[in-house]
Amino acid sequence: MFQLVDENVEIGARRVLQQISLQVKAGEQLALIGPSGAGKTTLLRRLHQLQPEAALVHQDHALVPRSSSFNNVLIGRLDRSSRWRNLRNLVAPAEPERSEIAALLHRLGMDEDMFQAIAALSGGQRQRVAVARALYRGGKVLLADEPVSAVDPHRAGSILEILKQAFPTLLLSLHSVQLARTHFPRLVGMRDGGVFFDLPSERVSDGLLADLFRPC
Repeated sequence: MFQLVDENVEIGARRVLQQISLQVKAGEQLALIGPSGAGKTTLLRRLHQLQPEAALVHQDHALVPRSSSFNNVLIGRLDRSSRWRNLRNLVAPAEPERSEIAALLHRLGMDEDMFQAIAALSGGQRQRVAVARALYRGGKVLLADEPVSAVDPHRAGSILEILKQAFPTLLLSLHSVQLARTHFPRLVGMRDGGVFFDLPSERVSDGLLADLFRPC
């Protein structure tokens, strides 16, 4: 599915990822954790370059502010339909698309905001729209960058379970170590642009986490 061996990624003159080696088999679900600036976002972007068909949740949501929640979710499949069908659905959604998207937004607690402009939504609501768009796109692989960071812990856990059920192969970064430990069997700790550890979650001790997040 994914295999990186001593991968380096540079942005401008700065090396962001250093000798990254990572293997992810089909059907694996794992969480990336680590301090800010560790390289998690860059790693997810690199993996998406390798599998551009994978569903993706951006850290900044990548939503259209003046457009509605519904239309932002609809964008998830624009590349799979004709231009005419896409334009028609953006103006007057057909029943199949309307029903499917409404069901996704309902599942994420966004029923009342389906036709609300993104600019009027809170950070947590925007995250849920981004998640709904990924679910609408579907597929076998999801890459997600902090998809629940602005959502309350209880709802965040529910959303993670929805994503785990929807995508057989799942890689996401999480700010909350507790959520990562609770919901994922494999944790990859990143620090200073490299893999600090790659372990089953039950083997990630408090001491190892303290080392991962220790001040530079």
